[in-house]
Amino acid sequence: MDVRGLLTEGFGRITELYVDVADGLDDRMLHHRPDGTGNPIGWLLWHLARVQDDHIAHLADQPQVWSQWQERFGLDNGTDDIGYGHTSEQVDAVRISDPELLTGYHYEVTLATARYLQTVDEAELEREVDQRWDPPVTAGMRLVSIQGDCLQHLGQAAYVKGLLQH
Repeated sequence: MDVRGLLTEGFGRITELYVDVADGLDDRMLHHRPDGTGNPIGWLLWHLARVQDDHIAHLADQPQVWSQWQERFGLDNGTDDIGYGHTSEQVDAVRISDPELLTGYHYEVTLATARYLQTVDEAELEREVDQRWDPPVTAGMRLVSIQGDCLQHLGQAAYVKGLLQH
């Protein structure tokens, strides 16, 4: 398997897990905050889709999918807000009315990711995309980071869902 195939497989698994976690969620499950302060499933799914969207758009030098979906979510937080560093009040403000909204948005992010991955070759993986780190972050490093972040948040969301189902 080549690197492009490996990356495509990894992001495909994120999509499968995302759909599985979102399936069957109701309003209580979407917004329940474990121990009163933990991140709710709805926020976790929104955040991981926002991170993937933001980072892939940057790598591909394309607009974020969020610009077409933000109004549907009823959020006016702009494309710069991906949830990183949210206060408790900001987490509470991300109210998702329907899990299908989340899966629809993430599906579009997945399509944007797939389009970008079709362009990835060795030179692209080595391209430096963030000079603020030592060593600078390459596109390949960023792709692995996105996958790790998404999988971590999917695990958190699945755990919370499991707690709420029992």
